[in-house]
Amino acid sequence: MNSNSFWGLTILDIVIILFYFVLIIFIAMRAARKIKNREDYFMGGRRFGKLIQTFAAFGQATSVENVTTTSTMVNTNGASGIWAMLAGGLINLPVFWMTSIWYRRLRLLTLGDFFEERYCSKRMAAFYAACQSIFFVLIAAIGFLAMSKTVLAVATKPVSELNASERVEYNKAVELENLESFDYVLLDDLQKARLDELQLLNPRKEYSYFNENWLIFVVAVISFLYASKGGLTAAFMVDLVQGIFIIILSIMLIPFAMQKINLQFGSDGFLGAFQSMHNVLPASFMEVWGSPNLIEFSWFWILGFSVMIVITTAVQANQMTACGSAKDDYTARYGFVSGMLLKRYTSVMWGLVALLTVVLYGNSISDPDYVWGHATRDLLGPLNMGLVGLMIACLIAALMSSASTFMLTAAALITNNLYRPFRPNCSENHYIWVGRVFSALYMLFSAYIATQCSGLFELFKMTMMFNCILAAAFWLGMLWRRSNSAGAWTSMVVMFIATVVLPFGAPMLPGIRNSEYLAKTTQAIPVARTYTAREMDVRQRNEAIDSWDRLNAIGKSEGQRPVTFGMGDKFEKNVLLPKKSIFWSEGLDITGGQVIGKGYLKVELFALDWLGWDLSNNSYSLNETLTFIFRIIFPFVILMLVSLCTKPQKREELDQFYGKMLTPVVGSHDDDVREMELTRACPNRFDHLKIFPASNWEFRKWNLVDWLGILVSCVAVLSVVALLIFIVSLGS
Repeated sequence: MNSNSFWGLTILDIVIILFYFVLIIFIAMRAARKIKNREDYFMGGRRFGKLIQTFAAFGQATSVENVTTTSTMVNTNGASGIWAMLAGGLINLPVFWMTSIWYRRLRLLTLGDFFEERYCSKRMAAFYAACQSIFFVLIAAIGFLAMSKTVLAVATKPVSELNASERVEYNKAVELENLESFDYVLLDDLQKARLDELQLLNPRKEYSYFNENWLIFVVAVISFLYASKGGLTAAFMVDLVQGIFIIILSIMLIPFAMQKINLQFGSDGFLGAFQSMHNVLPASFMEVWGSPNLIEFSWFWILGFSVMIVITTAVQANQMTACGSAKDDYTARYGFVSGMLLKRYTSVMWGLVALLTVVLYGNSISDPDYVWGHATRDLLGPLNMGLVGLMIACLIAALMSSASTFMLTAAALITNNLYRPFRPNCSENHYIWVGRVFSALYMLFSAYIATQCSGLFELFKMTMMFNCILAAAFWLGMLWRRSNSAGAWTSMVVMFIATVVLPFGAPMLPGIRNSEYLAKTTQAIPVARTYTAREMDVRQRNEAIDSWDRLNAIGKSEGQRPVTFGMGDKFEKNVLLPKKSIFWSEGLDITGGQVIGKGYLKVELFALDWLGWDLSNNSYSLNETLTFIFRIIFPFVILMLVSLCTKPQKREELDQFYGKMLTPVVGSHDDDVREMELTRACPNRFDHLKIFPASNWEFRKWNLVDWLGILVSCVAVLSVVALLIFIVSLGS
């Protein structure tokens, strides 16, 4: 280790990190001067323009877990893993153009207030606030966990410094790598059994000098200090700075990774690195739309996940923070859609970095969550230019940009929809300080949850499904007059039980986690595919031949000697699709010879299997898609059936609500006040804008701005897909 370094960080690295922290604290102190009331603190006074709105949306949508999740998915699923960040987000762009003005036209402080106004229920607003607070705790926990894994990888221990227990697990990880590198049909029975066991255990290979838990809590405290001081204005102003850092993060590793690939594989120039990528990686790895021998993604998984994201994103409380803080309708939709589009482009860049790291490191990093940090240390560290510190600052910026806004959103919900109903006549300053107290509790609890979790992508999928509890009540509340309080309550309570109570409560019962029935897995299926040999294929086949020759020399070889092939030859490869737990989110563990379920229980899959559909015969991808279908359809069916069987809401209440939603926010604050006075006096004055004026459906006719925005959004979606396909095919 360099004498001028501290656990892998040079003095220049540390200076850059400290400068970043000083900068954001300075911004927070300046922003604090503008806070006069709750609207200033939680909504920034609704005075933000397009630039701030763009980077605010980009910052909220982009966190360090996005980077790490993309790296993890690409490392385990190939180029199709990029859809982990693109799925849903692309389809959302045209939808966002139409829905972003909803939050501005609501003219409310929190999205919880929507449930109070639309369904005339403060209890429903409180229930929404509680659910969203849980949701944002999970989101923040993912960010803290991803940040810690990536930063820890920068300071990874060498093998010589591992302790006894770490060395045991490290050796298991190395053994798993060796077994997975061989063609499955060439393994003997003992090796196949051992491979099956180690795939379930998924042993860890990387360990760090840093204590992960302390790192999480330190960053949580710093995030709380700057956001709680300056409120949403500070958070959004810092998002502008952090957006620049995130873009730097997205492209910083690319030139250094390409340069190392050229040196390592003898290629040259920009295209040379891409040619090496296609020469080295198996053909299946470069299939954008998924490959039959890649377990996670398939076209139906991508479609189901995308639709679910479209439905659930709309009900996230930070939508109100992001769009409701804009100065008018157009700024809200322009800023939000452009921020989301910026994230899609950066997601493709993260995918490119992940592909380049697979070329460089292959399977040498057993935990894909550590790939980004390992690449940072390997590619940027030797330069001694402070770039490692810059990358760490970027990673922390990516976390703080979303965590700070989520904290303020959760604090606003708790203060306005849970606390204020019990203390309704307090001063504005009192509510601001209450918000700060809840902000502190939120950050501490999020950090604690992060220390208790391990699998990033399973936690990510859980959060994406969580808002199915609330989605039907929001969408039908916006678009269907017949939606009422009874239907909304029934839908939310049933989905809360199915999403939270049973999945997390049932495993606490005796015998559930070690149930033999719940240890059911998908089949471990050998899949044969024909490919054109790449460098990695040739190397793995030569290793298999060497192993067969060694065993044959002592009379222990089985089957025929593997056939040799060279670069460019056609060959057949057998890959074992590993067993995957059907009912447990984090798979299975083996303790004392007993199989134990890990994570939460997937109750909807248990119900389907119990009713007679043997899910062990399905692919893992199909089973995951079934969970999406359940959460997309079931809550809407429940709400509509109950609403049609119960008393409708009062017409005058609905006229006032939908009249407001048709009243544009244009001009100054005083202009909007005058327009709303007219709407309250005549709530039906915009009924000519409805597509079905005589029905219960509240669909609005599109004007020229709507059509142009949809068209541009669709073109933008195609441009992101085209960029992804172009990058993956470049050099082939």
